[in-house]
Amino acid sequence: MVSAEAARNVVGIIGNVISFGLFISPVPTFYRIIKNKAVEEFKPDPYLATVLNCMLWVFYGMPFIHPDSLLVVTINSFGLVVELVYLAIFFTYATNKGRKKVVYWLLGEIVFFAAVALIALLAFHGTKQRSLLVGILCDIFNIIMYSSPLTIMMKVINTKSVEFMPFYLSLTNFLNGSCWTAYALIKLDIYVLVSNGLGALSGALQLILYGCYYGTTPKKGDNNVATKPNEVQLSATSRAV
Repeated sequence: MVSAEAARNVVGIIGNVISFGLFISPVPTFYRIIKNKAVEEFKPDPYLATVLNCMLWVFYGMPFIHPDSLLVVTINSFGLVVELVYLAIFFTYATNKGRKKVVYWLLGEIVFFAAVALIALLAFHGTKQRSLLVGILCDIFNIIMYSSPLTIMMKVINTKSVEFMPFYLSLTNFLNGSCWTAYALIKLDIYVLVSNGLGALSGALQLILYGCYYGTTPKKGDNNVATKPNEVQLSATSRAV
């Protein structure tokens, strides 16, 4: 008989693997940036948002905030490093305006994170109270990130085309949300459950839309098909937990 803890660890490891795939999904974007030595129309916003998201989840998984959350810490620590590498590449090839945006946003995120950490550690006592504060903040930012594909989903409905909503990314988002939802249910973690339950729902809706509008999507080579990298990028925002 497999124990609940063992099952939770297995599901968490699978979640780590899927999340790893999400974190490295923008690699082709940054390969293109390095190759062209220019950021073109790509924006740093998704990566800046993911940095803060990862910092909060790493903090949430600390033993003095929410014990027994090692697998949450591992994948988000990896994600934090990867997102910072992406931003370093963006910074290298961006205009002065783009560089200022990256620096100002990162400084703002560091100040915000430091304030959250100080409040959690000094004003709240015990892991239950600290988990409440940090968990709610994690959920708020995760829900915001999970809602980012809504603009792409609306575009799919309006244009009756899934051109800017890659199938495998939608599938991976669904599997990622489902896996972490299962992880949260095995040993109830309401904060991981809320955001990832919504994430699984978002991924499922994307797959349904894909099934509905794949047949009406213009094929490559059609004159009316144009590639807009910033729109594809919007749907590729990485989320781990």
